[in-house]
Amino acid sequence: MRRLHFRLPDLPQVREFAASGARELGMHHEAVDDFVIAVNEVATNAVTHGDDAAQVRLWSDSGDIVIEVHDDGTWKPGPLPGSVGGMGLWVARLLSSDLTLHIGGGSTVTMRFPGK
Repeated sequence: MRRLHFRLPDLPQVREFAASGARELGMHHEAVDDFVIAVNEVATNAVTHGDDAAQVRLWSDSGDIVIEVHDDGTWKPGPLPGSVGGMGLWVARLLSSDLTLHIGGGSTVTMRFPGK
């Protein structure tokens, strides 16, 4: 299992962590960009709406690639009607094969993507 702790200025490293990890775990080349977009959306939410620090973990499970983003903040649902932005979880849900959100002791988003 790979793990990275990050803050808002570290989002470029989160994207590189996700891309290199996905490639190492055998994700098809053409799927890596969508994977990185989903991870970036969730990671950005974690450090802008959750807490100023978060962590991302990446591993393989039964051929799938699983990535989890956790922050210690308090969940704030969104987007509000008429707001600009706030679609990160929606985008991530569309790009992943499964997305779960666990609230309590912070917020944890776990996403699954097809591997090999």
